[in-house]
Amino acid sequence: MNNLQDTECKLTLAIKKFVYAIAYIDGVVDNSVELSDVTANLSLSNLDYWERFIDSVYVQALREYTPSRFIFWRKAYNNITLLDLVNRDGYKREKALLSLPSQIPNSFFVSVIIRRLNDWVPQVRLAARERLPEIIRNTDPSHTVNALFALIPNWGSWARLEVADKNIFLNIMRDEKISEVLRYKLMSSSTGPMPLLFSQCGRALILEGYVEKIAESAKQPAVRAKAYRSLFEKRVSWVERREWKWEDKSSCIGKYVPIISATDISVKKSTLDLLELSAHDKSSIVRRVSAEFLIKNIDVIGECAVHFAEKFASDNSISVSERGMFALKQLGHKKIPL
Repeated sequence: MNNLQDTECKLTLAIKKFVYAIAYIDGVVDNSVELSDVTANLSLSNLDYWERFIDSVYVQALREYTPSRFIFWRKAYNNITLLDLVNRDGYKREKALLSLPSQIPNSFFVSVIIRRLNDWVPQVRLAARERLPEIIRNTDPSHTVNALFALIPNWGSWARLEVADKNIFLNIMRDEKISEVLRYKLMSSSTGPMPLLFSQCGRALILEGYVEKIAESAKQPAVRAKAYRSLFEKRVSWVERREWKWEDKSSCIGKYVPIISATDISVKKSTLDLLELSAHDKSSIVRRVSAEFLIKNIDVIGECAVHFAEKFASDNSISVSERGMFALKQLGHKKIPL
């Protein structure tokens, strides 16, 4: 039995035990400890699958453990649980959002609730919008941060999000406790979609005063590179949305193009200081960003441009050295051994 099958078996058993318990309880029912423990270990990278799986098992378990179909439908209608957040019935999803306690037990269910902002039923989206601020305030911030990590890579493509829904999402990130953890994750995480998280944190306006520290100290090179690029440009940019652009309507050829938005940031260090720091970064990804900035601004950097161009030209990384040699050609100099 592989890990997926083992998880499915544990989840199925937990749901069946849970349903057996609620068969004799009226009103709103909170999650069981076992169900909470199992869902806490579900992968947040495959939420679509787990939502469908839980809904299927939940419906089957309700039918299996109900001695009378009439009693089943009456009790199922009256009893609203966390599992109804993924119910195929939009009315049940809405009722779950409006009825359940504001303290959510784990990251999985926080993720599910945030995903309801993109629900296909307008009333469910409205319920999620109304309840989320209260839920986030009363839930362990670590659960919310884990949920954000899973959702941030894709939330920009949620087609049903309205302006108010986007603001709810961004306000979640702006919460003092959550923003602190997000910035810590940016600094300390060596894997994961941290560059994308960096952009979204900038979108949420929680990076002001922290970008220089991130550029110098973040573990992931791609994050340091993105931070230095933001410092050079004095702004943090992100993909606001993607719009379809026709290349040839007669042949039905086209593609989605990103629409970029940005917010300005204040930078204390001078351009030369930033160049010096990024040019000596241990990662070629960062040094390449530094070399690109040198090429774009070679006319305004002045006589120091020769020093940086020579350094980049002698870099061990081909992508960096090529940019250094190009900069030297622009300056009309030959490469001088350092």
